Amino acid sequence: MTKAILTDIEGTTSSLSFVHDTLFPYARARLPAWVAEHGGDLAQLLAWMDADAKVTELKDVQGRIWAAGYAAGELTGHVYPDAAEALRRWHGDGIKLAVFSSGSVAAQKLIFGHSDQGDLSPLFSGWFDTTTGPKREALSYLMIADALGVSPADMLFLSDIAAENDAAKAAGMRAMLIDREGGAGDIASFADIVL
Repeated sequence: MTKAILTDIEGTTSSLSFVHDTLFPYARARLPAWVAEHGGDLAQLLAWMDADAKVTELKDVQGRIWAAGYAAGELTGHVYPDAAEALRRWHGDGIKLAVFSSGSVAAQKLIFGHSDQGDLSPLFSGWFDTTTGPKREALSYLMIADALGVSPADMLFLSDIAAENDAAKAAGMRAMLIDREGGAGDIASFADIVL
């Protein structure tokens, strides 16, 4: 029985293009002013950004810039309608929902709290980022299951990255690969998921 569902964001609940074509350019354009006001190594932050590095310091700065953008109404988080519908249904059925993304917990809450599908943040019981551990290591998923108080065998993980799904499976979770282009994944949308 599925007691909890853990989901990735980018490419799973939200489009890759939203992150790469909206959020990253928004933060990059405002980074020099942020560094001038708050301090920091602009060259290092830009290098990490160019490399799409999963560095906590960069994710923190990006999150602060995005928070200001969401608060000003300049940003709206993208969430696929099928994902929002399924998340609401599963929450209503008493299934615990959680997020595990390489984006910071603060950035996760912003996307779901200011989404084009409404404020979805109250649906979630847990938020996890790479401070929990790497997404491609089974131990990270074991730690998340423990934090949620759910056996890994009673959890489903959703991601568009096969190596992440492999790590979740190695931890004892059920995992589904989503391919929104309808290619080699297990599912093409959240509507295809049978619990």
